[in-house]
Amino acid sequence: MTPPLVLDIDGTITRGDGSSAIGPRVFEELREWPSPVVIATGKAFPYPVALCQFVGIPPLVIAENGGIVLAGDEIEIVGEASAAREVAREYREVGYDLGWGESDLVNRWRETEVAVNRASPLAPLETIADDHGLEVVDTGYAYHVKDPAITKGEGLCAICDVLDRTSEEFVAIGDSENDVSTFEVAGRSFAVANADRAARTAADVVLEESYVEGALSVLSALR
Repeated sequence: MTPPLVLDIDGTITRGDGSSAIGPRVFEELREWPSPVVIATGKAFPYPVALCQFVGIPPLVIAENGGIVLAGDEIEIVGEASAAREVAREYREVGYDLGWGESDLVNRWRETEVAVNRASPLAPLETIADDHGLEVVDTGYAYHVKDPAITKGEGLCAICDVLDRTSEEFVAIGDSENDVSTFEVAGRSFAVANADRAARTAADVVLEESYVEGALSVLSALR
């Protein structure tokens, strides 16, 4: 029986060419997957919802590192961004910038956390976040200022409640420390070869292939 999946986006099903483009071969794989596919990402909620729509799969989404969960018609907003926005305000006040330009499309629709460009200084951000009881998670693509109690793993468990499944049925594929919590609750977990140390340590298997080629190798083996 083909297992359900929980997949990260950036660094996992992207091409690895310096862009944020998703490897197009994965679209057909996911569209034809016979079991549920959960998209679990640090991106703001509209992005994974749109991805599900464009791929043509039911919208099962964990966004903002677990801050927002969508399963069927049920949307659960687990956190709220007031403390993270205060961290961002203080960060700017001491002379730093979030690093996304005037339009800031990275945070424009973000509801439960704040993301900061990795070109911006990390140490003062961590200090300010800690003062507010928040953590900074480095996904390799952004620094995410968030409530430490909110995780992708908790999001997967919430989706499982709606689907009447257990998290141990799922196979997880990811690349970053924000995927560790899904690795911990999934039945099997795979880190692509480009994964950071935290993900590689937590995964059951570290793949030889990187980015989308690594994800595709798992999907092929599971079929």
